[in-house]
Amino acid sequence: MGLPLGLLLVLQQPLILDGHIDTPQRMLDMRADITARLPDGHVDLPRMREGGLSAAFFSIWVDARYGRGTAFRRALNLIGAVRTLADTNPDVELATTADEVRGAVARGHVAALMGVEGGHAIEGSLEKLDSLYQLGVRYMTLTWNNGNEWAGSSTDARRHGGLTAFGRRVVRRMNELGMLVDVSHVSDSTFWDVLATTTRPVIASHSSCRALARHPRNLTDEQLRAIAKNGGMVGINFYPVFLDDRFREQYEELRRRLKPEIDSIRARYRGRPGESAFEVDKLVGERAAGLDVPTLDRLVEHIDHAVRVMGIDHVGLGSDFDGISVLPRPMKDVTSLPELVRALEARGYPDADVRKILGENFLRLLTAGP
Repeated sequence: MGLPLGLLLVLQQPLILDGHIDTPQRMLDMRADITARLPDGHVDLPRMREGGLSAAFFSIWVDARYGRGTAFRRALNLIGAVRTLADTNPDVELATTADEVRGAVARGHVAALMGVEGGHAIEGSLEKLDSLYQLGVRYMTLTWNNGNEWAGSSTDARRHGGLTAFGRRVVRRMNELGMLVDVSHVSDSTFWDVLATTTRPVIASHSSCRALARHPRNLTDEQLRAIAKNGGMVGINFYPVFLDDRFREQYEELRRRLKPEIDSIRARYRGRPGESAFEVDKLVGERAAGLDVPTLDRLVEHIDHAVRVMGIDHVGLGSDFDGISVLPRPMKDVTSLPELVRALEARGYPDADVRKILGENFLRLLTAGP
């Protein structure tokens, strides 16, 4: 018996899996109902469908202001928001494996995965790490912009070194659980310590290429090759600050000029970091419209570069939707993903390679158990 026509049509479409969206903070802090089309931001379910986004890692982002006694609770609250979305909406399924993602997509549903952003969320406890895994978390970035007592961050001068002995225990425990180790945000020293410690493939869920833009959040060619050799993959970040040095300089100057207004927003939303970050991004995004925002072609150049250095099996998408203030022109939100697909096709990528970049490479790493 052949497959039903509806299922065949679904399976013929490329499965798009985004390695990193920051939408949970809106869901929790702003009570945003992403089942309805929202007037702002980058992601909601209607726009996901319009843009063809079949699955996404919803980021459990724990802001640096949360420390021992509050960081883990913040992670639990964000996880709760994602799980409630799946529990109360028949069109969303919580997924932890490649088979679950494929099953959800075959049923015409959105697959919601979870990844923790910021290793300080575990508050120095392997038991808390285990709890996150049991709740459905399938990757963790070892740091955010802030380092912690066991891992250094690429953008935290106070904690810029590598892994401590406990940090290596964290990596080994993640390997045992089957939780992907995410090296986005980590310092170079931490990166190399991770590669020397892990026995399983690692990811950089939302990073770009330092050969094209010198931001320390980006990965060097040597690091890209090391991830490929390890069997891992990189989700290329859409943030223009990570894509183009000229724009980064203009953007940083804009932020300096807007500091009084940014400080005012942060004071107004004190204690609500998700809402504060979103409102700051709205302000800066509106004012950045007059800058030399790089185009979609620049994003594709980063994808191209990563493919040339790593090979086609190791590159994916990590947009950072709802966590960044600007997108490459003319992208506006998740509905712009078809433009990226067309741009990849225009560069000569065959359908099979486009599918790998759009999601199959991420799914490969979700296939193997611990």
